[in-house]
Amino acid sequence: MIIIEFKAYGKKAQYQSIDEAIRTTKFVRNSCLRLWMDNKGLSKYDLNKYCKTLAKNFPFANELNSTARQAAAERAWSSIARFFENCKNKIPGKKGFPKFQKHCISVEYKQSGWKLSPNKKSITFSDKKGIGKLKLKGTWDLWRFDKKLIKRVRIVKRADGYYVQFCISVDVKEQLKPADATVGLDVGLKEFYTDSKGNTELNPRFYRAGEKRLKFYQRRVSRKKKGSSNRKKAINRLGRQHLKISRQREEHAKRLARCVIRSNDLVAYEDLRVKNLVKNHCLAKSINDAGWYQFRKWLEHFGEKFGRVTVAVNPAYTSQNCSECGEVVKKSLSTRTHVCKCGCKLDRDSAKPTLREHNAAVNILNRALGTVGHTGTWIIDPNASGDLTSTVLGSGQGQQVGLLNEESPSL
Repeated sequence: MIIIEFKAYGKKAQYQSIDEAIRTTKFVRNSCLRLWMDNKGLSKYDLNKYCKTLAKNFPFANELNSTARQAAAERAWSSIARFFENCKNKIPGKKGFPKFQKHCISVEYKQSGWKLSPNKKSITFSDKKGIGKLKLKGTWDLWRFDKKLIKRVRIVKRADGYYVQFCISVDVKEQLKPADATVGLDVGLKEFYTDSKGNTELNPRFYRAGEKRLKFYQRRVSRKKKGSSNRKKAINRLGRQHLKISRQREEHAKRLARCVIRSNDLVAYEDLRVKNLVKNHCLAKSINDAGWYQFRKWLEHFGEKFGRVTVAVNPAYTSQNCSECGEVVKKSLSTRTHVCKCGCKLDRDSAKPTLREHNAAVNILNRALGTVGHTGTWIIDPNASGDLTSTVLGSGQGQQVGLLNEESPSL
């Protein structure tokens, strides 16, 4: 599956119709959730069936396409299924009980209710909401894909306008030549990451760079009267600035992840729980600004796309253990060098910018290589080197079968 996104252009009345369709989607989703709360034991089919009842009782719900109502019911069931899954797996902390949606930004259609133009540069929505024809502008070409491959069409409202997304069912895997290289990555706050070869990538800190502008727009919002049109305009400007920063962070993570995956056959990284790390109020802003989660997400995506191996290892003691001898060398966060009794020294005075993160990256790679085992069928019986076989009573000891030593050079 791939998602292709276009900027949608229309008239003011069409934008109002899109907003009405989004509000109807939120109404259907919350109504299905209320039905599930009042009647325990309902299934996904029951929620989809309830959409027809809502269409009969509420005229504005009947104006929305039937597949869009079903997609809204599926959103409600998705939150319910996630709650049940967390309870089944005994996830610590809150299990994520489904909540009513307050803000909704999208409406989703399946394979009906819309029609692409012959040149695929515009799309027309044919339900009774009155959205009509929207122009599409983007860099992707839809003419390469058959219409039957488009499984979902979604209209998304953002601070800088409206977008149309196409969910296309295609195989995105590509075959690359072996790179004959492996790498371990240790993410940080000063450097975005340090690899096992000693190379570093600086952390751009997009939020810190745009924080001054964000405070300026936030002050303008606070000065406006609540409920006024000027306040809505100020909120929109603030939202556009936040959207710009989030896009910068996402594109930065995507670019680096693609480069790392294409250059290495195996990429190892720490299995960090960012949700727990941000509980430290002193570092929460910097951790969120770094975008470690986005970086790992794109690493795993491109690893699946290009057929590379990605391994997440346990982050415990990756910075404390020596990468040469394995001895524990305790260091505080302020200690930037790694010096061990075995003679291993990684500091700023070396030719390469190798710090304690370099030592951690080497440990991460070693752990990853230790976890990559045999995944195919065994050419020999893996139990052949087991215990000695027992002999039958009355037989000679010479008939007893001894232990098979596969590694002996004399065999």
